[in-house]
Amino acid sequence: MTMQMMEMHQKDMPMQGMDMSVMQECIEACSAAEQACSMCAGMMSGADMSMCVNMCMNTADVTNTMMRMMMRPNGMHMASFSSMMQATMDMCTAAADECMKFAEMHDDARMCAEVCRQCAMACQKMMDAMKGMMPAS
Repeated sequence: MTMQMMEMHQKDMPMQGMDMSVMQECIEACSAAEQACSMCAGMMSGADMSMCVNMCMNTADVTNTMMRMMMRPNGMHMASFSSMMQATMDMCTAAADECMKFAEMHDDARMCAEVCRQCAMACQKMMDAMKGMMPAS
């Protein structure tokens, strides 16, 4: 339903010609990462896991913000959007790396790392699709 709504207003978006299926994939990946990171942070405990817990909480916040930005395309400022997308990829990659340190002990951490890596890949795909739409610097 959300994508149908966005497609109705695509002509008003700053990203003319964007493949909406790529955007939908990225929104869904951000949502999945937010959920996985929230679950992972809630399940991890112990002093040696505090970095992982905090990294997951921060990643949940970043992916939620990125998802909401994509769902407001008419207010999109392309340079800010691009920077936020890069930050989301970086945060997801960092969280995945941190979670992998505990993957053998905790399935939650392993699953979270996998979802975060998928989110980073979906964001990269979105960035690649946006390249031709970005104003020259």
